[in-house]
Amino acid sequence: MDRKHVDDWLAAYEQAWRTPGTDTLVTIFTEDASYQQGPYWTPVVGLPAIARMWEEHRTGPDEVFQMTWEIVAVDGDTAVSRHEVRYGDPVEQEYRDLWVMRFADDGRCRSFEEWPFWPGQQPADPPQGS
Repeated sequence: MDRKHVDDWLAAYEQAWRTPGTDTLVTIFTEDASYQQGPYWTPVVGLPAIARMWEEHRTGPDEVFQMTWEIVAVDGDTAVSRHEVRYGDPVEQEYRDLWVMRFADDGRCRSFEEWPFWPGQQPADPPQGS
């Protein structure tokens, strides 16, 4: 794993979020991947469950947002990146986020963990029902 692969993967993630449907998830996540939306949240496991979560949490592939990132570290199969995401024009919601990704040998992500922060919200508060 190197920084170029991680940067390419992050660009593919953003593109998948902007693409209708969830068919592209198979290109960035393994079948048995886990996706944890916050450090204390229950992980979503498996592509079908991740696809359902994506469809529930995004407005749609045409939602207006801007995302920038910086790769903080790459060590073996693990990478950490720092993100800023701003939704809307004008901006209605913003996040600063750390992502911890563990990659399989084929380059797809097998474990994804977010550490999201947003104005006025404590990072350890899980969503309702978690």
